[in-house]
Amino acid sequence: MRARTLALAAATAALIAGSGPAAAQTKLTIMVFAGMQNLPLFAAQSQGLFAKRGLEVDIKVAPNSDELRNGLADGRFQVVHAASDNSVAMVEMAGADAKIVVGGDNGMNRLFVQPDISDIKDLRGKTVAVDAPNTAYAFQLYEILRSAGLEREKDYKVQVVGATMKRVDALLADKTLAATMLNPPFSLRAQKAGLKDMGEATKVIGPYQASAGFVLAKWGRENSDTLVKYLSAYVEGVRWSTDPKNKAAAIKLVSDNLRLPEEVATAGYGLLLAGMPKDAALDMKGFENVLALRTKHTGKPTKPAADYVDLSYYQKAIAGM
Repeated sequence: MRARTLALAAATAALIAGSGPAAAQTKLTIMVFAGMQNLPLFAAQSQGLFAKRGLEVDIKVAPNSDELRNGLADGRFQVVHAASDNSVAMVEMAGADAKIVVGGDNGMNRLFVQPDISDIKDLRGKTVAVDAPNTAYAFQLYEILRSAGLEREKDYKVQVVGATMKRVDALLADKTLAATMLNPPFSLRAQKAGLKDMGEATKVIGPYQASAGFVLAKWGRENSDTLVKYLSAYVEGVRWSTDPKNKAAAIKLVSDNLRLPEEVATAGYGLLLAGMPKDAALDMKGFENVLALRTKHTGKPTKPAADYVDLSYYQKAIAGM
């Protein structure tokens, strides 16, 4: 009896002293594009939402969509958050079995042009900047120009520049680049620097599922518990970020992580709230529009929307919260 009492006391002392064995952390490397849409991830990190679920998450910033897609396919990243069309591109262009597992925002994309452009039709004969020529926001740009009567290759040239932060720098440095799609905070920076805002993409193209989280289907099946935990933390990060009582802390988090002036972070936060659905739910109508734009601008039909999506992990995460 005395030995049992001593053992219990020793165990209690060890716990109080914090000398017990540390819980093992499952390491994940994810890739994202820089931008306001990452606030839920910043929140999940800063509020310990990943850590309390036994996850150690390393967030990498993508220089372009090719690196993001290739890194996921190669297993260098386990989860990526980017335009949902990048997941479709992995399936259609590279034969990878990628699956969208969570939604995100509507992109908050706006068309920006050089100050001397007064009408979209003035882009005839000009060069426009894109991340990649055959995915996502490039299709948004082509559709907006098509609606103004301009056809790709015939009426304007396309130059591959890279991620949004690179495109805004490029337009400010090179006046021969006439237009590009930008989202916050880069759209706010562009406007402040004198580039002309020609309007919101969704006003022309309709509902659009921009940011989404996606994984390789095989990795998801083999790591389903980890993926559910990750999505639970992400959704909790969304809830924290959109809770009015956390507004000041969320703006500071954005400002610190993206190195933005407070007024820019505040404006970007407002735009994110407008573009982010509850719990980052996937907008299927918006995703169907993503597929329609891909078909229209590649000439190749896609599979039904459901074939690119597996929301079972997301549904399990929501059910457990």
